[in-house]
Amino acid sequence: MAGPQIDPSLYRARDVVPVRRALVSVSDKTGLLELGQALAAADVEIVSTGGSAALLRDAGIAVKDVSEVTGFPESLDGRVKTLHPSVHAGLLADLRLEDHETQLDELGILPFELVVVNLYPFVETVASGAQGDAVVEQIDIGGPAMVRASAKNYANVAIAVSPESYPAIVDALGQGGTTLAQRRELAARAFAHTAAYDRAVATWFAEETLEGDGDLPQHLTIKAERLATLRYGENSHQRAAIYSRVGGHGIAQATQLQGKEMSYNNYVDADAALRAAFDLVKPAVAIIKHANPCGIAIGAPQALDPIASAHLRAHECDPVSAFGGVIAANRTVTLKMAENLRDIFTEVIVAPDFEPEALEVFKLKKNLRVLQLPADWRQEPMDVRLVSGGLLLQDADRFPNEIESLVDSWQLVSGERPADDELENLSFAWKSCRAVKSNAIVLAKNSATVGIGMGQVNRVDSCRLAVERAGDRAAGSVAASDAFFPFADGPQVLLDAGITTIIQPGGSVRDQEVIDAAQAAGVTMYFTGERHFFH
Repeated sequence: MAGPQIDPSLYRARDVVPVRRALVSVSDKTGLLELGQALAAADVEIVSTGGSAALLRDAGIAVKDVSEVTGFPESLDGRVKTLHPSVHAGLLADLRLEDHETQLDELGILPFELVVVNLYPFVETVASGAQGDAVVEQIDIGGPAMVRASAKNYANVAIAVSPESYPAIVDALGQGGTTLAQRRELAARAFAHTAAYDRAVATWFAEETLEGDGDLPQHLTIKAERLATLRYGENSHQRAAIYSRVGGHGIAQATQLQGKEMSYNNYVDADAALRAAFDLVKPAVAIIKHANPCGIAIGAPQALDPIASAHLRAHECDPVSAFGGVIAANRTVTLKMAENLRDIFTEVIVAPDFEPEALEVFKLKKNLRVLQLPADWRQEPMDVRLVSGGLLLQDADRFPNEIESLVDSWQLVSGERPADDELENLSFAWKSCRAVKSNAIVLAKNSATVGIGMGQVNRVDSCRLAVERAGDRAAGSVAASDAFFPFADGPQVLLDAGITTIIQPGGSVRDQEVIDAAQAAGVTMYFTGERHFFH
């Protein structure tokens, strides 16, 4: 059904609209008192509800309760407050039309020129772990109705849905009113706000409906807000920005403590570094270059400073590639680790925290970007990737933290079970392999990488690359492959280099050929039954 049709010639021009009457109803009270004081100083009549009215009144600011306007008390535990013609006619009257102005006069309703509304904290309530009715009660009804009505009528009404908009509103009060351009911009923000809110509610209901049946959501809603426009994307001719996803707990929410502006590639590499370092339970460091690890390690046993030890051991894997790398540590960065980095050119370092003395050392490297993860940082349970015309969703690839449950799931197909310390080294290699782009081969000694072959279009080339990078260190190391060996030629490269143990998923039609080669060399081989491609 089409909406009402109005002759365009009936509209009167209206740019600057003085603010004489404001409707205020907010859940987030940030900045409300200062805004209320500015409105009162400008002789604006304030109509308000519940807690908003109480806060303003307690500060000595004159407020009219919305029930005085509607002639109807707030009821049903606050579910019904503003859903009334006396409110919505004042929001929707288009005073560019003489007829609307006349109807308001006949009805005895005054218009609003400013509406300040933000919605119940639905997203935050869901994120807190609340369920059922506790979540349902945070579904706002009157708020979105007021926001949408005001935004539709931006020709006459300014709508502020965020405290970030308050300073501009205060400035407008001193300049005679809000401008049409300002109101249009506020309306755009308002519609984006209610759209995101509705999507969050719809997503929650969809997830609740599907809970327990093992299926993925029928509808997927992702809300993100732009944090910053970046200088450029992967290359200088590409535009780029960083967005923070509502409810996110990752690299986008990290706090930059110092250094140059983060680039698109910095964010990509920092996220890859987190993926590598935080798979490991013990103190660990990963060094990333172009989204691939050039070194991963845990601290040496009995090290006085485990995280500093982990960094040195990771760096030793490939010092040439580590130049200009991005580093992630899964523990607080210590003074010793910072001193180790003093003469190593590094683009970014990201960690949960930093010793104050470490930050003092980093200040000498003014261009070094230092990122501190949010306190609630955690690995996401799902991975999302954009493809043309849509996106892909999958469970995140994760490992159990307990080495026993990991090792117990493996199948020994050649040789004998290694000692516990070698099993820990093998577990380290297997976990590290997940962070390497396929086809991936990782060589490790004492829970530190010594050679990495990544991103090759065939597995035998990845084996050769890993062995070449490791050099003499290949002898006596263990090897992990992210997927099965289709032929025995790849393992033969490893065997010829002196690898002692190989771990791989298995599952090839030529598995027996690969097993035979390992047995002939007297080498231990495990099948995991699970691959870890990373594209």
